[in-house]
Amino acid sequence: MKLFYRQTGQGGQNLIILHGIFGSSDNWLTIGKTLGEQHTVYMLDQRNHGQSPRSDVFNYEAMASDLKEFIEEHHIENPVIIGHSMGGKTVMQFAMNYPEAFSKMVVVDIAPKFYPVHHAMILQGLNALDLEKLASRQDANEFMKRFEENDGVRQFLLKNLWRNTATGKFDWRINVPVISKNIDLVGHELMNIKAVQQPVLFIRGGDSHYIQPEDERTIWEMFPNYELETIEGAGHWVQADKPLEFVEVVSKFINS
Repeated sequence: MKLFYRQTGQGGQNLIILHGIFGSSDNWLTIGKTLGEQHTVYMLDQRNHGQSPRSDVFNYEAMASDLKEFIEEHHIENPVIIGHSMGGKTVMQFAMNYPEAFSKMVVVDIAPKFYPVHHAMILQGLNALDLEKLASRQDANEFMKRFEENDGVRQFLLKNLWRNTATGKFDWRINVPVISKNIDLVGHELMNIKAVQQPVLFIRGGDSHYIQPEDERTIWEMFPNYELETIEGAGHWVQADKPLEFVEVVSKFINS
């Protein structure tokens, strides 16, 4: 599958960044621009997100395969692969399946374990929003308040709303039906488990609950050459909450 991507910077290391569920390459433009001052940065839209193609197949094996195809198509040598949340699971699955295809990996606020579905209310709202009758983004925000009380999360979700100039109506940049149908797969464990020897940096938000102390044993078994950095004052969206600290930690790891 040919993924949509944005590229910034030239020279240095090749960095590939994958967003999380309901996200897109757009979310990484500021971070990408900063990292692009020293490196070549590719920010991808994963399948069923952003401007990448849609597919009824939506699981980590497929998304890891998409990443492999992208690397081969663009002749990218030994990239550093970076993934947040769902994107973190994609890069971990990629590392299991193609251990020789990258040099280092950064996993942002996700562990290689099963997570129960916790986006049910959001998906209920996205499915219930009547795009045919929707007049404005503000109306969408008001409607979504019933399903998600956090304003920041709502704004993040509504970045996926765009007005189709051909029809004059709003549409989603995410494949809401397929994501809804496969949301349990987003929480699944990895497949094809094996120990990966390359250096891996796990970054967690100090206020996030996604990586727990007891997860370190599993992380060590799969990624024996790992480091774990906690960025205090950051939640699950570490890179959005503490961008300067995030870039500093990632840069130090890339250059080490």
